[in-house]
Amino acid sequence: MAMTRTAEVNGITVSFDDAGIGPAFVLVHGHPFDRSMWRPQVASLTAAGYRVITADLRGYGRSTVVPGLTTLETFARDTFALVDHLAIDDEVVLAGLSMGGQIAMECYRLFPDRICGLVLADTFPQGETPEGHAHRNRVADQLLAEGMTGYVTENLSKMLAAYNVEAMPDVAAHVRTMMLNAPPAGAAAALRGRAERQDYQELLTKVSVPTLVVVGRDDEFTPVADAELMHRLIPDSTLAVIDGAGHLPNLEQPAAFNAALHAFLDQ
Repeated sequence: MAMTRTAEVNGITVSFDDAGIGPAFVLVHGHPFDRSMWRPQVASLTAAGYRVITADLRGYGRSTVVPGLTTLETFARDTFALVDHLAIDDEVVLAGLSMGGQIAMECYRLFPDRICGLVLADTFPQGETPEGHAHRNRVADQLLAEGMTGYVTENLSKMLAAYNVEAMPDVAAHVRTMMLNAPPAGAAAALRGRAERQDYQELLTKVSVPTLVVVGRDDEFTPVADAELMHRLIPDSTLAVIDGAGHLPNLEQPAAFNAALHAFLDQ
């Protein structure tokens, strides 16, 4: 059973779960969520003999909120500072969804020798456009001024496929709760940091570990075309498109998502 713990790393307090015994599998959540988004995967992976680490990123969940601007590099260094805190010396399998996928790419840039497998879910590698830069900073300003409620109302039916919001009320309620509970200052800092991110396309051509690219068939934020691009860029990668899902296939279709994970791990 997972036991919620905290660790002091990089000057902040990180809240995390550490469940199971076996090779280490680190799961990085997206914006504006928390580590609870990975519950279906924690249960499935621990049952399959993995040690699964999920943490609230700085600014999210129960981890320290640091206002201002949080770069993907900071998130990546926090992630492996926690791995160090847990004294995990072996290489880890690293998975991230959406912003978490971009953090995973940054982790691979910084710590390639510490990663033995990658899962990039519902994410994209391109650098920010001028329009995207302005939009992320504008949304950050909105979150700080108004809180999360309006953002949740506007984006819930894009986080899940719109047809799943009504069809899956428990999933929709979980996603809505995570979003509403996200600290506005932390979410805004992450948005400002992502606006400054680099382009990871060249990095992906140099990935030398087994990689699974996953995407929901009806993802509006990071459509299938983005996943196909990453699949083309990453040597010998595997692509899984999850039907009946939007931006959060791990929650919308957990059985299919987990099946793709296990097929990848069993290769």
